[in-house]
Amino acid sequence: MTVETGRITTDIPARLDRLPWARWHWVVVIGLGTVWILDGLEVTIVGSMSDALRPDSTGLGMSGWDIGFAGAAYVAGACVGALFFGQLTDRFGRKRLFLITLGVYACATVLTAFSPTPWWYFAARFLTGTGIGGEYAAINSAIDELIPAKFRGRVDVAINGSFWVGAAAGSLLTIPLLDPSIVSARIGWRLAFGLGAILAVGILLVRRNVPESPRWLFIHGRDEEAERIVRDVERTIVEETGDRLEDVDDTITIRQRRSIGFGTIARTVVKRYPRRTVLCFALFVGQAFLYNAFFFTYGDTLSTFFGVGQTGWYLAVFAAGNFIGALALSPLFDRVGRVRMITATYVVSGVLLAVTGAMLGGLDATTLTLMGAIVFFLASAGASSAYLTASEVFPMETRALCIAFFYAIGTAAGGISGPLLFGWLIDRASADKDVTTIALGYFLGAGLMIVGGVTEAFLGVKAEGQSLESIAQPLTADDPGGDTGDDTGDGGDGGDPGASPSPTPQPA
Repeated sequence: MTVETGRITTDIPARLDRLPWARWHWVVVIGLGTVWILDGLEVTIVGSMSDALRPDSTGLGMSGWDIGFAGAAYVAGACVGALFFGQLTDRFGRKRLFLITLGVYACATVLTAFSPTPWWYFAARFLTGTGIGGEYAAINSAIDELIPAKFRGRVDVAINGSFWVGAAAGSLLTIPLLDPSIVSARIGWRLAFGLGAILAVGILLVRRNVPESPRWLFIHGRDEEAERIVRDVERTIVEETGDRLEDVDDTITIRQRRSIGFGTIARTVVKRYPRRTVLCFALFVGQAFLYNAFFFTYGDTLSTFFGVGQTGWYLAVFAAGNFIGALALSPLFDRVGRVRMITATYVVSGVLLAVTGAMLGGLDATTLTLMGAIVFFLASAGASSAYLTASEVFPMETRALCIAFFYAIGTAAGGISGPLLFGWLIDRASADKDVTTIALGYFLGAGLMIVGGVTEAFLGVKAEGQSLESIAQPLTADDPGGDTGDDTGDGGDGGDPGASPSPTPQPA
């Protein structure tokens, strides 16, 4: 760990956690949370573009394997971007990085729209993924550090679920853009990608008004700036609500440092919190494989086996079910609790997907979409909670990198192998003219989801309503003895697998 630059005692975390919900929080949600709409738009457009990219005359002459490879390239880029930008987010701040990563996404999306060859397209998809992957690390950490503790679960799950707003929008946009009677087949798919860049510019304008995380600032020696931001937020909320804010007594003493060494972060994750590391790995692998494997080739499945010419309507219905599920279930993660809700959403959605795989031979486009909507009504909330978990259960100095690390590992395991496996299964099923061949992927995804749910039941942390500093004390805290990690049962989650860490007193 680098040299100490100062030592302060601050009440900023308690002051942020005691804030009532106000219009200012909506600025944070809109400015930061809309990135998942971009991701949903990207993934859905690619899924809907399968047929448009195949012809040599109007597309890029891509095969089914090429389309699967492009999906894998996007996810590989997301893994690389998450790790690269994640460590920069912890070092240089949340705001600087969530502006840079959005810029990377916008530029790469424009490059995709102008792709002259498949290899250009693959490279542009990889770069687009790096921007999105970096966004996941920067945005999740910033949101959880700015949202009050009692709202954190529902906000995080709902925001991550907004991926499906973009998915639905992308599905509906592709209907006119892929209709040659409305838009030329040569440019329709290119316009679809260009729309993502336009949306990114609009988000950037809103995002400039979102402040740096005060929690990050006071740890990195910028406590005066952190205090100024919190005072401005408090004044804004008082003006909006007309209510007087309660005083707080809770403080934390921090040994400030400009940066934290990567070795310290790695030791923290692996040695101090091994059980939480296993938990996050299981959750991310399960949801990543389930989603990337199923959704990247869903449109191709509809068109190849069920003769659907316009997949946009089906994808929009499927996406709507996902978003409604995340939105409807998100309050329960604060009321019922993290462990129960994560376990239930993972296990039940896994079982339902296995049932869908067993029924696949008797389904058509409508019934497959209906079953998918039911499965992912639950799975979308569960998948969102994986990001919530990684963001909550590790110290502040490691938050963005931990999100990036588990996102990259889980996505590499499920998101890269998934599209490649499903692309191969579709080609094989097409040759055999037997859609049930794809069920193998469904069963594998279902099994990994169930394993994730069972892991949560035994190793989950009851973080609902807790301050981030009580769930995992900062590495720079003056008294690290209050949080001894997973395996002591004192301040960690090791003594009682389902127990929450010993909390610091909460503001009244």
